Amino acid sequence: MTRLFLVRHGPTHAKGMVGWSDIPADLSDTNRIARLSRHLPDRAALVSSDLGRARATAEALGAGRSRLPDDPALREINFGDWELRRFDEIEADDPDRIRAFYEHPGALCAPNGECWDDIRARVDPAIDRLIRDSGPDIVVVAHMGVILGQLQRALGVSAYEAFSHRIDPLSVTEIVHDGGFRTGRINHCP
Repeated sequence: MTRLFLVRHGPTHAKGMVGWSDIPADLSDTNRIARLSRHLPDRAALVSSDLGRARATAEALGAGRSRLPDDPALREINFGDWELRRFDEIEADDPDRIRAFYEHPGALCAPNGECWDDIRARVDPAIDRLIRDSGPDIVVVAHMGVILGQLQRALGVSAYEAFSHRIDPLSVTEIVHDGGFRTGRINHCP
């Protein structure tokens, strides 16, 4: 049995869509980070996306945990031409595409970016490798899209249904793998 503790990185305070842009996380709420760290298993393997906001969050949670190399497969979805733009700006330029991107997630990509199916095809094998190679407890510090994709997998729901879950910065979502996937707490903020 493997327990996954999927942690969303600290807040960025960005107003636009943030995918592969390497912007920093605000980790100034040290009390909240300490509570989150205490909630996580002490001897867990710890891995993060290679983007700075996830790396820095993992470093803040790292005390006593075995740090694995950063994994670029755990990056957020690549928003391509929509990167760092606000939803209302994109909607003004391409209302049908942006609505379809969220209402029918799957094969529709942001221009020059990734689609939901792409992120799942990238992240699922990375999570499978971690389960196979990294011990019974794994803390994965990543992004909302990564976490929602693993929730979709564990719950056996559509991407649209997975999108209905809120995933706050510095929250933890628990998934257990014991031959299949099942969820524990979702968006828990210790």
